[in-house]
Amino acid sequence: MVGSKHPWKAWIYLAPALVLLLVFTAWPIVNTIRMAFLVDYSSSAEIGGRVFEFGIDNFKDVINYQQFITCLTNTILLCVLTVPISTILALLIAVCLNAIRPLQRLLQTIFFLPYVTNSIAIGMVFAAMFNIIGTALGGENQLITTAGIINNFLGLFGVEPINWINAGSSYWANIAVMVVYIVWDALPFKILILLGGLQSVNKQYYDAARVDGTSRVRVFRKITVPLLSPMLAYVVITGFIGGFKEYSSIVGIFGEDMGPVGDAGRLNTMVGFIYDALSNKQGRASAAALILFGIIFIVTMINLYVSKKKTHY
Repeated sequence: MVGSKHPWKAWIYLAPALVLLLVFTAWPIVNTIRMAFLVDYSSSAEIGGRVFEFGIDNFKDVINYQQFITCLTNTILLCVLTVPISTILALLIAVCLNAIRPLQRLLQTIFFLPYVTNSIAIGMVFAAMFNIIGTALGGENQLITTAGIINNFLGLFGVEPINWINAGSSYWANIAVMVVYIVWDALPFKILILLGGLQSVNKQYYDAARVDGTSRVRVFRKITVPLLSPMLAYVVITGFIGGFKEYSSIVGIFGEDMGPVGDAGRLNTMVGFIYDALSNKQGRASAAALILFGIIFIVTMINLYVSKKKTHY
């Protein structure tokens, strides 16, 4: 036991972790704020001895940049579409898993596998599933040799092949593919959190409802959802934070062009915007990072405020 006589021992034990936090967390944050307020900052120019003026021109450049609205719109749209869908699906799957005793562990493992799989690799698999491979005959005609796994499945119901991600595909077809992938990728973590919450609920509530003859739908609405509200608030907040940082999944499906062939940048996000500017516009990238932080902070505060009104502890 560490007593008050030797507090320096505790600092020695904490020193390695504190040094790592200062070097790899605290300093990058401070440096990002510094670069964001240095006009037209470039690390190579700074090494050459150039002195930069202090100002907010980097923020103006970000807002006035022609692709900024596209990146912001894509980011917000993906968040608004994927977070509610993935949360509802995760809740339903968690309730079903909690009710199944045989093979519960096996099913939990299967549902959790996407969480420990590389997102770029999964994105490439999804791209292959939605891809249409054809042989050009000349002009605008094309002989489709394979419409892809998804189109072949939809064809069983009489649906014509859809151009999901290839050249000439529509924006909403691209968004539909991304929503499917992001929801599928987000489910494991949310299922794990909600299933853990379900297993910690006092079973007396359900026993009392069973004695009263309460329907399963009413039990779900009046008991399960209110008792899981802290976990639901948590997965919603973390879902929005993760959604605003979406980048690798789009690269996995569409590549570094962040869009179908012939329309590069169509699905670019705020994080993609930051990465694009890092090579020669570090000041603009830092300003965009702070803008993204501000958006995430505001959304998180709104979620926390709403969850206080709706959460039952």
